[in-house]
Amino acid sequence: MPQKILAGRATDPQLRGDLVQVKVDQVILSRAPSRALAEAIATGMKKTPVEVAVAYDGTCVADASSLADTDEGSPHSVSPEFPTYNIPIARPGIGFPAPVHLERFAAPARLALTDDPRLATVGGIGMLSLVVSPSQLGQALATGSAWLRPPRSVQIHLSGRVRPFVCARDVALELLRRNLDEVVRRIEGEHHAPVILEFAGPSARLLSVGDRAVLCGIAPQVGAAAALFVSDEKTEVFLRDQRRSKAHRALVPDPGAPCEEVVSIDLGTVDPLLMDEEGVVRPVRDLAGKPVAQVVLGGDSGVTLRDMLAAALLLKSKRVPSRLDLLVAPPSRQVLEVLAQSGALVDLVATGARIIEPDRRVVTSEIYPPPPGGLSLRTADPEPRIAGAPSFVVASAETLAYAVATGSVGDPRSFKRPVRVTVPRALPTDDVLILRDKKGEQVSTKKPPAAPAAVPWKGPLTLDVLAGVPKGNGRAAVGVHGRKAPGPAEPAAPVADDDRAPAESTAAGGVALVLSTLDEVRAVAERATDLSTVRAVVAPFVPSTAVSAFASEGIATFLVGAEALGSIKGQKSLELPAPAQWGDRVAAVFDGERVEVAWLATGMERSWTHAGTVRQPPIASKPAR
Repeated sequence: MPQKILAGRATDPQLRGDLVQVKVDQVILSRAPSRALAEAIATGMKKTPVEVAVAYDGTCVADASSLADTDEGSPHSVSPEFPTYNIPIARPGIGFPAPVHLERFAAPARLALTDDPRLATVGGIGMLSLVVSPSQLGQALATGSAWLRPPRSVQIHLSGRVRPFVCARDVALELLRRNLDEVVRRIEGEHHAPVILEFAGPSARLLSVGDRAVLCGIAPQVGAAAALFVSDEKTEVFLRDQRRSKAHRALVPDPGAPCEEVVSIDLGTVDPLLMDEEGVVRPVRDLAGKPVAQVVLGGDSGVTLRDMLAAALLLKSKRVPSRLDLLVAPPSRQVLEVLAQSGALVDLVATGARIIEPDRRVVTSEIYPPPPGGLSLRTADPEPRIAGAPSFVVASAETLAYAVATGSVGDPRSFKRPVRVTVPRALPTDDVLILRDKKGEQVSTKKPPAAPAAVPWKGPLTLDVLAGVPKGNGRAAVGVHGRKAPGPAEPAAPVADDDRAPAESTAAGGVALVLSTLDEVRAVAERATDLSTVRAVVAPFVPSTAVSAFASEGIATFLVGAEALGSIKGQKSLELPAPAQWGDRVAAVFDGERVEVAWLATGMERSWTHAGTVRQPPIASKPAR
């Protein structure tokens, strides 16, 4: 299915070559919207030609820091100039980007590019969503096309029916428990291509679009580029309920279409599961009786409207225990309205729930973090698990409801009688919080954001070697890309295994990060625009999408064997030859010790790395006749 979507948009329908140029249908801006806009403007964009482009402003709880980011034009803020370029702004309060986009904009059999891995959930409607860097998004906004690696597929065959008190979240956790990440890693290593999860089988068509979205949300955690379901009658009904019937297109795999591997799962064998604070998936009974201090119901993934209604019914007439906080974060404004109209919101409030805003920092635990020394249960997928990051337990909405009712972890099947949930068909679809350009009227007098200067590779470099992921958000770091330097009272953020920040590197060339796990690679890829002095990443596994994203920021990505990783992490410097001497293998020198590393970039990605940017010269205007 992903090959069908790309082939219909590619200049080469056979998808030959290391990278192919494809037409982009949607661009979804969430993590660094202003940076993507700056890149597009630098390319010469006047109005974006893509079918749908949306910028999500996820800062609902304003503080001094967020207001300063907006005033100074931080890459992570949403510039008020967006609507003048035909890019609507989803204003704070509309919900988390992933569920809102699924409801209001996602369309089957289309291709979307985004900077947020959490948008993988839109694959539940049959839309292919790929994560790229803000500079690649800028090119897509300006030209309507992008260069992508042709993907490979892993089919997940679903059969059987889920039992009572087992939700889509439990099925997603079961897939994680079956080491799907090892399958993805092996196929990536064999083909050097992104891997996309395709859900198939008789039970795939029985799941609602919401349940499908929950299953697609696991793609980033296993290193997959995206996940995809068929577009069928269920999809058509979902779009009709959203009053978007015209967006429907059928999408099914061709008979006998090849895939690299098939993973089968019988839904009837899945029990209530949870992912513990160490990231290990276990049966709920393994933690039974453990006291719970915080429950966060909702968020941007792992929960559907049906799950929220079921949790409210299970908690009706219950009371929150004295030592437990129940926080409810409705995924979208639509879900909040349905909860209010059905009376479920009243039941939750009567239980003792606190309704919190859909701020992007909720899912990253920057606000409402897990309490020290207490257990936190949540439905949303976790951020990459790295040293020092907040940790919590991930479970289904019904497992969370049992924890609220009893004050401790337990099997939700102890409720004995499952609730009957009726999801309304008439859903509120008012887009009052979507800010669009009104006939070209001036939205703001501020200057549009400016793209940072590219820093090319010009010759041999000596880089500081730092092990692990830099701590903090990295937004105060000074760097060669021209971002803001820290003031006297703004020390640069430290790193995990070394007390120096990238901005404080003593080497003139910059910094090389040595990363051990997929989660560390994911964390650095998501923050690549912030870590301004990072010039190289060395790891035993880097997904193809991350390689492209790093290359577009001028960051070289090298593969090193697991056996050599330990000795490399203890070194202090890395010497790299001039780019003209780079090939598939590069002779790197770590503290005088020569190590052969593999350069993972391919095709045009190599020229992006050397140039320090994917940015093309401004589009020339046609001469007047």
